Amino acid sequence: MSGGVFYAETDRLHSDSFVNHGRGILYGVEQQQYLEKLMYIRHILELIQGEIEYSGAPLFEVFGKTANRVQEPYRSWMLDLKRRVEARGGQSFRGIWEACTETKLKELHLKSRHMRELSEVGMYLGQMDVRTGRTSMQMYLENLGAEIEETRQEITAKKRIGNWLGVMSGLFLVIVLF
Repeated sequence: MSGGVFYAETDRLHSDSFVNHGRGILYGVEQQQYLEKLMYIRHILELIQGEIEYSGAPLFEVFGKTANRVQEPYRSWMLDLKRRVEARGGQSFRGIWEACTETKLKELHLKSRHMRELSEVGMYLGQMDVRTGRTSMQMYLENLGAEIEETRQEITAKKRIGNWLGVMSGLFLVIVLF
């Protein structure tokens, strides 16, 4: 192998190693962003719960106030809920919640389990008995908190694995090509 070819091959191997390591890092970043989505949803539900408990306002007003305090796409979600609940038209609250959640939060690409659980919140919020609704919402928030913690632990482990796989695949390429 001539010197120029050797150095060109070595540069390519280093480049491949960095690319693979970069994939591991990118995977970790994506997992962290997913965790932040779950945490923001918990924040929104806590805002809703607080408004219901302390203001006693109707749900459409609660959603309107919450919309003013959150970022997109959650703001559109809250505003759509406000509009539909205010108009209602004979549709159940649960049906409105599920429809708005599925259409407005689709772009978040939540896991089906998390989307299903979030859709089920409408069942709790739409209950006429405030105490039962509050208890159910608190249970959901506790479950979501546990889910967030579990996801946080998974992310830490997956980040390490992703980084190691990137490094190891780069080393494998170096060994195979030399």
